Amino acid sequence: MKKSHQIAVIPGDGIGTEVISEGVKCLKTLSEIFESSQFEFEYFPWGSEYYLRHGRMIPEDGLEILKNFNAIYLGAVGDPRIPDDITLHGLLLPIKMGFDLYVGLRPVYLFKGIESPLAHILEEEIDIVVIRENTEGEYSNVGGIVGIEDRELAVQSGLFTRKGIERIITFAFEYAREKGRKKVTSITKSNAQRYGMVLWDRIFKEVSSLFPDIQKESKLIDAACMDVVRNPKGYDVIVASNLFADILSDLTASVTGGMGLAPGASFNPGDKSFPGFFDPVHGSAPDIAGKGLANPIAAILTAKMMLDYLGEEEAAGLLFQAVKKNLSKKKVRTVDLGGSSKTNEVGEDIVTILKSR
Repeated sequence: MKKSHQIAVIPGDGIGTEVISEGVKCLKTLSEIFESSQFEFEYFPWGSEYYLRHGRMIPEDGLEILKNFNAIYLGAVGDPRIPDDITLHGLLLPIKMGFDLYVGLRPVYLFKGIESPLAHILEEEIDIVVIRENTEGEYSNVGGIVGIEDRELAVQSGLFTRKGIERIITFAFEYAREKGRKKVTSITKSNAQRYGMVLWDRIFKEVSSLFPDIQKESKLIDAACMDVVRNPKGYDVIVASNLFADILSDLTASVTGGMGLAPGASFNPGDKSFPGFFDPVHGSAPDIAGKGLANPIAAILTAKMMLDYLGEEEAAGLLFQAVKKNLSKKKVRTVDLGGSSKTNEVGEDIVTILKSR
């Protein structure tokens, strides 16, 4: 029986349009290989250019439009002409919070053929999954700015609920158990943030007691950042709040080849009535946009995560193996990995590998 997946494609800004086209190219190739699995793409020109014309990142009925799709595939958003808080709160957060996509999944892996900037770390020795709470915490937009000049005052509050904390920590342990992983590390800053983070620590202890087969560990964010650099092999699954997981996913990517290899997924594991949201961790990189220098592998690995979400495990596995083969050959790679290939050439090489399976 043929399965048709409806994919909303938002190329976005900067290099987003370049990398997303390579991911779509790989998905189309997979639909030729696996004829029972088809993808229907509909493109939406939302992002910074849309904001400059209309004063908003997406139309008023944007979420109503998107909710009819199985998945959303985004390239990147961000433009130097627009403050970053507008692009974040105008597009990314409304989708994640509006659809209650509370799980942010950001895996990093030191592929064969990639050299870590860390001394004494060999290929395939780093394999970390950062699990991010997506719908509350420090990105809840609670607070405001009042007063003028020397009386100006800003209040920024983090919102933490038992439900939000409990479900993301439970997901982290269930994910670890399902994937055969051995340890879950919780990251907070409870010595300084005495309410939200203390509640998080307490709930982590409660939930972890239900998973005696999984090792548990709690660390403060500053110690964790130091430790990820000093001993990345000591981490397996990391679960953290919106802000801290955002920081750690960038840091873990930097020790495994950079942002060009870092995929991302946001979804609600218990409710697929709304689409999952898939975007690479990197930004729009306006300094290299349009030059063919962007590494498309993060976007292609993001497509692989989208396939997993859609239940297309065989296609996802084939795409992952094609990426591994491309990187291990060390021939067709972009400048960030020491090569000279263009964005589309990397995509074409992965397509060629897929076809020669």
